[in-house]
Amino acid sequence: MEKVKPRTLSGFMELLPAPQVQMERIMQVLRETYALYGFYPLDTPLIESSEVLLAKGGGETEKQIYRFTKGDSDLSLRFDLTVPLAKYVAQHYGELTFPFRRFQIGKVYRGERAQRGRFREFYQADIDVIGDGKLDIINEAEVPSIIYKTFTSLGLERFKIRINNRKVLNGFFAILGLTEKAGDVMRTIDKLEKIGAEKVKTILVEDFGVEAAAADELLKFIETPGGTEGILAALDSYKGKNEVFDLGAEELKTVATYMQAFGVPADHFEIDLTIARGLDYYTGTVYETAMLDHPEIGSICSGGRYDNLAEYYTDKQLPGVGISIGLTRLFYVLGEQGYLNDQMNKAPADVLILPMTDDMGAAIKTATALRESGIRTQLYGEQKKFKHKIGYADKLGIPFVIFLGEDEINAGVVAVKDMESGEQVKVSLNEAAKLIHDGLAKKNAGKVICDK
Repeated sequence: MEKVKPRTLSGFMELLPAPQVQMERIMQVLRETYALYGFYPLDTPLIESSEVLLAKGGGETEKQIYRFTKGDSDLSLRFDLTVPLAKYVAQHYGELTFPFRRFQIGKVYRGERAQRGRFREFYQADIDVIGDGKLDIINEAEVPSIIYKTFTSLGLERFKIRINNRKVLNGFFAILGLTEKAGDVMRTIDKLEKIGAEKVKTILVEDFGVEAAAADELLKFIETPGGTEGILAALDSYKGKNEVFDLGAEELKTVATYMQAFGVPADHFEIDLTIARGLDYYTGTVYETAMLDHPEIGSICSGGRYDNLAEYYTDKQLPGVGISIGLTRLFYVLGEQGYLNDQMNKAPADVLILPMTDDMGAAIKTATALRESGIRTQLYGEQKKFKHKIGYADKLGIPFVIFLGEDEINAGVVAVKDMESGEQVKVSLNEAAKLIHDGLAKKNAGKVICDK
């Protein structure tokens, strides 16, 4: 029989065991952090009706989506976690309690061109707070604190959360007489960091008919210097010229004030009037998070406030605020830049038991007792030479090995070896469990990301 060459499709990540443990650890930290803020875990189907996923329509989405038929069904793989959330909230509206706070970590699929750090199948990690009719602005200030807590819990320190408010931008467009071109202008200035001010001005003037003077005024405005305090002071100079602008400026000030009360240090966030977020449904506060030492990576966590999550599925007004982490891309980038902690315990077990007798009864009882005490335990049952057995533990990075021979069984003790230090002691099983627990506490103290 001719063999099929095993291969992984382009744009799909498949990890070896050790990095998979690192990825799982990141997801564990995210789940623990999101739960700390009172969010429900949620899962939605990978496959949805195409009618549901494409309710909003849109050329780019339809080009990238994985769509297929099964019998009479027109089906698609989800391309993000927000649209399925919208469907979920609309469908279960009568059964949910609002504000509804959910987090979801799951795979999404986009049939775009695969390239370095860009995948067709990838994990997203989202949190959203959905209101019923209204949603207080305090939620827009709490979300950045969750971003801060998440990344510092992972071990990342050198990052900054940049915030803006779409009302400020829309109000300023109105002041300049650009309301009808707001969408095009918004999407263009969102490219400022990538293409620079001159190219942005050229696109605004040549492609969208914006007056050169208005383009200059806009660029001057969004590049206002002075940090958070300086920008807030500058916004005051436009007060009274447009109601939407005034509301956005007040919201921005409120969010910045509450963020610090929520524990986000002033040096970890800034107001940045260039942040527009290209998606049209953002209506208030918007966020982007960047690694300070690697600005070329772009945003590693972004999102914002939207006024009507589920308008394509229900007449209910369901405002919300949320963020999304492109987890697969982030993991790839962190690995490329050397940020993943290779010293963390990536072994599948905390201890390996090596029976030194033909009778396995005592070894089995020892393994059972250690597992009941919360220690991940492997029992090695293969008939191999001692060198191979100890080499197995070494290759997997298992921190501790227990040897159990006739002498240990008769004396009611076990021989425990710390594989890192090489130290070996004979102690009771209870003492062995404590020794292993204490050793693991030290070995597992490091975080999954090493900030540099």
